[in-house]
Amino acid sequence: MNMTYSSTATLSGPHKAAVLMLALGEERAAMLLGRMHDDEVRDVSAAMASLGPVSAPVVEQLCNEFSDALGDAGSLMGGWEATERLLLRSLPKERVTQIMDELRGPAGRTMWDKLGNVNESVLANYLKNEYPQTVAVVLSRIRPDHAARVLSLLPEAFSMEVVMRMLRMESPQAEALEGVERTLKAEFMSNLARASRRDPHELMAEIFNNLDRSTENRMMAALESVSDDSAARIRQLMFTFEDLKRLDNNGIPVLLRAVEKDKLAIALKGASESLREMFLRGMSERAGRMLRDDIAALGPVRLKDVEEAQAIIVALAKDLAQQGALRLTDGAQEMMVE
Repeated sequence: MNMTYSSTATLSGPHKAAVLMLALGEERAAMLLGRMHDDEVRDVSAAMASLGPVSAPVVEQLCNEFSDALGDAGSLMGGWEATERLLLRSLPKERVTQIMDELRGPAGRTMWDKLGNVNESVLANYLKNEYPQTVAVVLSRIRPDHAARVLSLLPEAFSMEVVMRMLRMESPQAEALEGVERTLKAEFMSNLARASRRDPHELMAEIFNNLDRSTENRMMAALESVSDDSAARIRQLMFTFEDLKRLDNNGIPVLLRAVEKDKLAIALKGASESLREMFLRGMSERAGRMLRDDIAALGPVRLKDVEEAQAIIVALAKDLAQQGALRLTDGAQEMMVE
C-alpha cells in the first residue's frame, strides 16, 4: 500500500535513497545501482516499488537536506579506521574483518596478482609447508621471474619435486584452482594482512628517530607526562646510532664499505668509546689509524653535525638490512630480512 509523505521525517533511509535516485533520472540512477551490493539494490528497489507519490516540496526538502549534509561534512579524510567503522554499521564483524584483511593485503585485483606482489622469501616460507602439487599450481600462475626466485628459496629436494609436478601438470581444473585460491585467501593472505598492520608506536619511533636530539628529548618528556607506557614502548622501538653495537661481525665491514669516511669520523666523534672501538676493530690496522687521526683532526664539532652524520649512517644501515646485507645479532629489535 502506497503512503503519503508530508515531510522527509516520514521517509525511511531506503525511501530517501529511492527518492533521490528517482530525482536524478534513470541514467544516473542506473549508474548508482550498478555500484551497489545486491542487498542494497534489493532494499532500494523495494522502497521504490512501495514509494507512491511524493510531492515536489518533499523532494526539494530532501535534496536540500542531502546537499546540506554534504556541505556540513567539509573536507573528508578516508582511512582504514573510517572504512572499518562504516562497514561495521551494515555488516557482521567477521565479514568486516575478512574484507579489511583483504584490503590490507598486497595490491592486486586477483589473488594471483596479489601473490605476485608478495616478497619471495615470505611466499617461499609459506609454500614450503604446502603439498608439492599446490606449490606447482601457485608457481604456474605467477610471473616466471617471481616463480624462479621463490623456487630458488625452497628446500632443494622439495623444489625438485615441485618442478616435476609442474612438468607433468596439465591445465588445472577450475575446481582445483578455486580450492587453492580459497586456501590462500583464508590462510595466507589474511595472516599476511594481519601481520602487516603497523603498530602506531613503530611509526612514532621512526618519527622520533628523525628528530634532532633536543626536540626528541623535549617531546619524549612531554609524552612521558601523558603516557609513561607509550613513551617506554617508543624508546624500546627507536633505533639509534648506539644500537649499531649489535651488528654481527659480518655486518661491520659491510657498513664500513658503504659509509662515507668523513661522515663516519664525524659520527664517531660523538659516539661512545665502545662503539668507536667496535668500528676500529672492523678495519685494517692502517685504516683504523687513519680514522683515529681523522677524528682527532676534527677538533670541536657541533652536536647538530654529529647527530646528522649518525642519522645518515643509521638510515644506511636500515637500507642494508632491508636488502639482507647485514643484521643485528640480539636485542628486542632485529634489523634483518625474513
